[in-house]
Amino acid sequence: MTHDRFGNSLDPSVGYARGAILCSSAAEIRRLRHAQSIAAQVVAERGIEAIAIFTGNPRYFPVKPDDLSELCEEWVGPGLFADEMTEAATQHFGGGDTVAITNRTSAGIVAAILALSDGKPVVSVVPAGDRSHASVIRGCRLAGVKLLEVDGQDDIEAAMQDRPALVIVTTVTSALARLPDDQTRRAIDAGKAAGATVFMDEAYGARLRPVLHGGEQSLTMGADFAITNADKAGLSGPRAGILCGQSDPVLATLAKASELGQEARAPIAAGAMRSLQAFDPEDLRHEARDGQAIADALEEAWAAGTVHRSDLGPMLGEEDVLERVMAQAGRTRAAIVPAEATAAIAMILLRDHGVLTVNTHGAPGGRVSLRLKPTAGALDTVGGAANLATALDAAIEEVAERIDDHDWFAQTLLGSSP
Repeated sequence: MTHDRFGNSLDPSVGYARGAILCSSAAEIRRLRHAQSIAAQVVAERGIEAIAIFTGNPRYFPVKPDDLSELCEEWVGPGLFADEMTEAATQHFGGGDTVAITNRTSAGIVAAILALSDGKPVVSVVPAGDRSHASVIRGCRLAGVKLLEVDGQDDIEAAMQDRPALVIVTTVTSALARLPDDQTRRAIDAGKAAGATVFMDEAYGARLRPVLHGGEQSLTMGADFAITNADKAGLSGPRAGILCGQSDPVLATLAKASELGQEARAPIAAGAMRSLQAFDPEDLRHEARDGQAIADALEEAWAAGTVHRSDLGPMLGEEDVLERVMAQAGRTRAAIVPAEATAAIAMILLRDHGVLTVNTHGAPGGRVSLRLKPTAGALDTVGGAANLATALDAAIEEVAERIDDHDWFAQTLLGSSP
């Protein structure tokens, strides 16, 4: 598709329409900075316990006091915990012999494409009906190589006819669409048969598939290496990408990341290790149960088919959200785009209820659907699923009342006129 249902042109690099206010990545950074100031005000007025994180990423820093003086020391620290890190990561991924940490999973993906694509097309295998992460698209552009995107139900073998040097298999997308294990194995086998290095984007999948679906661990499926987030799906943080697998692709990726300043420094790497060591599958199951409770509450108020359930909570498509705002406002057209509607609703939820979502705090280019993925304790902080649903309705009503007020949207999203 090139346009959304309202006729807005879609930006192919991110998959959603840019608006007059959220018009670029720079504008989205301004939105993030403004959201951070709102969150700071909530904390100043009501305390840190008033913040309820619904991004699915708690992003704590779980190092121990003694780690600060030893493991976090930049020169010696990484050598002190190298063996401990390798043991934790290889157990988590189910294999591998080398581990590296980048400052973000996106950084690791971009570095892998730059290091390993070898000037050839990159094949990206994704779950049916979904798309590659923005870092895959941007990484291919930076590398100057073609991206061939196929879903697990397509003729994957045909995509290998271009003899790619790198195949990326995304088992669970940021929208939590999941590639079944049999399709994952088929994609890995096809990539290996074509002589490619196979890289698994397991940001969520490294835990979500085995814990919630009884799936196989990442590196038992035949890929060369994989990456996961240190702060998603039951891991506590910090924000980092954990690479694990065969030495050659892991070290090549780390080398490129280091050239670009994308490698994680000792304190972040130590925190990622502690996060792996503290992982408890029951934490992930708890998050999943709370997410389903929210979906149950929303389904009572929203039209059939608009509340999309994921393993970790509901998703409301950005176009469905704007359509609901317009209906409430009695409009058939709107000057705002869907991304601006979901961001404005999320800013109100943050301001009034301490609800922190990716729509306020997400990175530029991230998905703009309204997603409510509760971390541990978040649902209790807002008083339960019914209270959250009521708060969402009130936020939508406020946005509908202001639908023609450009200055209000600019102030709400950016803190000032664009």
